[in-house]
Amino acid sequence: MHISHRQHFFDNLAQTSDFPLALEIEKAEGIYMYGPDGKSYMDLISGIGVSNVGHRHPQVLAAIHAQLDKHMHLLVYGEYVQSSQVQLAKALTDTLDIEMPHPSPFGLIDNVYFTNSGTEAVEGAMKLAKRFTKRKEFISCYNAYHGATQGALSLAGAEFFKRNFRPLLPGIKHIQHGYLADLDKISEQTAAVIIEVIGGESGVRVPEVGYLAALREKCSETGTLLILDEIQTGFGRTGSFWAFEQYGIYPDILLSAKGMGGGMPIGAFMASQQIMKVLKTNPILGHITTFGGHPVSCAASLAALRVTIDENLSEAAIGKGDLFRSLLIHPKIREIRGKGLMLAAEMESFDKLKDTIDRCIAQGVVTDWFLFCDNSMRIAPPLTIAEEQIREACSIILKVLNS
Repeated sequence: MHISHRQHFFDNLAQTSDFPLALEIEKAEGIYMYGPDGKSYMDLISGIGVSNVGHRHPQVLAAIHAQLDKHMHLLVYGEYVQSSQVQLAKALTDTLDIEMPHPSPFGLIDNVYFTNSGTEAVEGAMKLAKRFTKRKEFISCYNAYHGATQGALSLAGAEFFKRNFRPLLPGIKHIQHGYLADLDKISEQTAAVIIEVIGGESGVRVPEVGYLAALREKCSETGTLLILDEIQTGFGRTGSFWAFEQYGIYPDILLSAKGMGGGMPIGAFMASQQIMKVLKTNPILGHITTFGGHPVSCAASLAALRVTIDENLSEAAIGKGDLFRSLLIHPKIREIRGKGLMLAAEMESFDKLKDTIDRCIAQGVVTDWFLFCDNSMRIAPPLTIAEEQIREACSIILKVLNS
């Protein structure tokens, strides 16, 4: 008896909820995904911030094929000189060779440690901060999401998401994103503050410029490392290559993943050599990974980086985001928050939003909600989306809201 892929999905793949989307996707190209019946779905969430340059960008595919002709995995990270790794590390640090009004006390970031994912980048950064500062306390934000492994989960700012996995790491404090008075919680006991430049899973919360400047100054004053989580905001999504560029601050440690890989799995934590070198000794191999910096993923990432810069996708995201805002005007949409193509359209309730999302998907437009803000629609399409595609997507969303 033939058993469908759908049945195997439910029988043999570990599930993460009782109500997965369960869309069967056979192929993808640009901003579209296609089911086995040929039905097209416009991807307005980029696989949750991953497909910044679109699905299967030709230059990313070419880079993958070229690397496959050379080699794949060779040895654990950090032992062999591999062209795709070092080229990507150099290209990333080139994007960080910028002076900011509120700099890091440790200079410009010139060292990259590659990981397999965003949550692993968080874990590595936490270890690095503890080792460098010899402190144990971390501060993160309420309603922040930094990953699901135990260290990253300890930072999560919503108790419902982590209460059933306790005990977690001790010494974690929380502040409100964008709330100046909370900065007094940062002290000489704090190893690091980890914060998203723009709050992601909290529903795209954009801070005032002065808030991040004050945070940078408080961290510098107390010897606390400032870790900026740009796992969702990086690689052009908000209108600049890194979102922090719009706020005049510079991190001590920077995190990247998601859109970084052009569709391949990769992440990184980055810092100055002065900070990063502590992982080399006492103990030796203070942080290691087998597949971090996989050469095929690095080749794909380098291509995605070049596409983002060469095609001016960062700058274009601003106008495209403005177009979404101008078109999505409806009594059922209370407000639209965000920067560039990282947007949240707030509605009355989760029930109203979920019904809208389900009917949009049926009409061929995939949207989603946020982990800690379930009454807001996620709008974060590939940065390559064309204006006519934006108009088509908004037309379908408005049609659903009117029905």
